Amino acid sequence: MATFSTEGTSEPVPLERAVTSRARRRGLLGRDGIDGALLLAPARSVHTLGMRFPIDVAYLDRASRVLAVRTMRPGRVGLPRPRARAVLEAEAGAMARWGLRRGVRVTVREG
Repeated sequence: MATFSTEGTSEPVPLERAVTSRARRRGLLGRDGIDGALLLAPARSVHTLGMRFPIDVAYLDRASRVLAVRTMRPGRVGLPRPRARAVLEAEAGAMARWGLRRGVRVTVREG
């Protein structure tokens, strides 16, 4: 399983990847939660229609720097971020614990 880290994380965070277009469209739909985060790439926006729980969303540029972090309640549609190349999704509150905020670089490790 892959992991990711930032300057603010004390240990690597479990990371799932949505690599197919079908997996990116589905995202976290139908789940009751996630241990870690889900990376959707390529992606510029997300929605929470049909979601069971609120999520944190981090929009990443091509250098894996965070452009913005938003918390989305179920039933919302996010606006596309023109410079975003990927989106990181996690349970609401997780990104603050991990130190993910605008300008922070995310490092992904396969393993």
